[in-house]
Amino acid sequence: MMRRLITTLNALNFAILLLAQPQLAMADEPQNEEDLALVYGDKSVISVATGSAMPLRRAPAVATVITAADIQATGATSLDGILETVPGLHVSRSTVLNMGIYTIRGVRSTLNNPQVLVLINGTPLTNAYSGDRGLVSADMPLENIARIEIIRGPGSALYGADAFSGVINIVTKTAKEQEGSRFGVRLGSFNSRDAWVLHGSKWAGIDVAASLQHSRTAGPRPLVERDAQSGFDQLFGTNASLAPGYGNFGRAATDVNLEFAYDKWNLHLGVMHRENLGTGPGIGQALDPKGWASSRRFTSDLKYKDPVMARDWGVEVNGSFTYYNENASVYIFPAGAFGGAFKDGFIGSPFRWERHERLNATVHYSGFSQHHLRFGLGMSKEDLYKVRETKNFNPDNSPINAGAFSDLVDVTDTVPYLRPHSRLLKYVYVQDEWQFAKDWTLTAGIRRDQYSDFGNTTNPRLALVWEVDYNLTAKLLYGSAFRAPAFEELYVINNPVVNGNPALKAEKMRTTEAALSWQTQSGLHLGLTLFHYQMTDIIRVSNNFLHENGGSQSGRGFELEASWDVNRDIRLAGNIAYQHAIDDMLQKDPGLAPRRHAYLRADWHVPTGWRVNAQVNHVGDRQREPSDSRPKIRDYTTLDLTIGSNNKYAGWDWTVSVRNLFNADVREPSPYSTPFVSLPNDIPMAGRSVFVQFGYKL
Repeated sequence: MMRRLITTLNALNFAILLLAQPQLAMADEPQNEEDLALVYGDKSVISVATGSAMPLRRAPAVATVITAADIQATGATSLDGILETVPGLHVSRSTVLNMGIYTIRGVRSTLNNPQVLVLINGTPLTNAYSGDRGLVSADMPLENIARIEIIRGPGSALYGADAFSGVINIVTKTAKEQEGSRFGVRLGSFNSRDAWVLHGSKWAGIDVAASLQHSRTAGPRPLVERDAQSGFDQLFGTNASLAPGYGNFGRAATDVNLEFAYDKWNLHLGVMHRENLGTGPGIGQALDPKGWASSRRFTSDLKYKDPVMARDWGVEVNGSFTYYNENASVYIFPAGAFGGAFKDGFIGSPFRWERHERLNATVHYSGFSQHHLRFGLGMSKEDLYKVRETKNFNPDNSPINAGAFSDLVDVTDTVPYLRPHSRLLKYVYVQDEWQFAKDWTLTAGIRRDQYSDFGNTTNPRLALVWEVDYNLTAKLLYGSAFRAPAFEELYVINNPVVNGNPALKAEKMRTTEAALSWQTQSGLHLGLTLFHYQMTDIIRVSNNFLHENGGSQSGRGFELEASWDVNRDIRLAGNIAYQHAIDDMLQKDPGLAPRRHAYLRADWHVPTGWRVNAQVNHVGDRQREPSDSRPKIRDYTTLDLTIGSNNKYAGWDWTVSVRNLFNADVREPSPYSTPFVSLPNDIPMAGRSVFVQFGYKL
């Protein structure tokens, strides 16, 4: 431990030596914000850190901004793919429908992902049942995204629940950013087909932005050598497993967005529809080529914003309504499971419907010298108002009759997995940005959340930002965060594997960060972040198959990032992240998350009008869960290449992208289970793939 501490201190000393050089190296300083904008570029503004747009270098948080230009240059085709480029963020996979798990600084759970709050234009994407993004986040498209703002670290003092290890805000394109109409298609490996149309214009004085995107793919077909049924076959002396066989990774997605902006008003309407979602390696970690899932999300979001309502006063009011539905029909285990007791398989069909209603208001006041005050309050209702379930097995896992497909029984009114529940949240917060001295700003905030089902929680934050020089910034940050227990963890019943616990409390986290950022006029940028966190009241499954608060986890590490504009045509960028987490009770790594993560990127704008992008992504040193005796998960390194048109020819542009060029064996960790590990060879991911994209702008 002492050796790691010394290594960390040496890294900090090295960064300080580097950051001390600009005063000697720079002869001239930018004189105003316009000059600074030229130095920092259009990625320098962020709003998710405080609720108001501000320069990234001054933001009281460790943050990253991904622009539409970044998305185009890298050839990314989904949100999960572009997020992998963020320092300290790795996208792993769940065995539940192969959903993405956003692991920030090693904080993650086994199946769901409630530790990261994802927003679309400031409105949460969270569903009540699992506490994460649900099925609508599967393969979220990128064509209508203007920018993605990511905070690594706590955000509950401003955003409340689930802004635990990070916050991701997806900002869609406005009418001005669309500028007319654009059409596009993409074809690629795995029988993938994508099409989209975007439009932006002014109609009767109203700015109108619209987008329609549809995608469909059969998905990769990675080989699963052994699955959970392979283990049961050994126990029962049967041969029911479909392994070795191929995972089920297909899906279809449709996204529609409409935005109307007039004066101080903004109305956003969105539909996200997912159908024929494949079961990945299987819901029960047993191959399921016939199972499927689908989901629908409709959101209406109305905002009023007047930054100068009166002298020194500004106001924002936001109301939203979200409808969300999930349904599935899955073969948890195949025909012949459990010694032949299930003729057609272990089959379940859970359905659920949710409504989310939110109303909040924020008032800004800047009448005090050197202070910018922000007061907010709001309320929301999460209503899981309808549940339906059909299955061919009893609560003790015994078959209904012969366990055939014809034996499916509607158990909604008898022994469902969950009954309808709702919760009411009320909250209030205050934040002060105090510039108490030249080049020094202290941001202090605190938020109080009151839940109707599990109690209250209060979360503060402090952020000291020192602009040492016009191109050198130092930050010292502290904040606490919480994760609200999901309905699944509170109220699941009639489940022999795990049951809910209405007595659960919120998970909690305290984080301290120190960050340095240096930007030179010569195009070189260096950034270093050191962090330490402490998690308590972690929600885990106990020995009596009940969700309970127990144990704690601590973690520390660093994130080093750099970019260099070699000349006007060549840019190099990359980051290295290291984290080491410890289960405080077991004094072991909790496992599953990479300790090392490195990313390198090179962009070349060829004078002939082409652009070339290369990306290398290395994921390493992933430990197993404490009880898992398997060797640690194998490291992997992938190379992606993208070539496209740098200039539009008569309105046309094109892109060709090769992902995982050398066909590396990429695997994400499978969870530990007894009496055998269900997926002993982990979750295989896609190999080499090729995509060709064409776009046309009117």
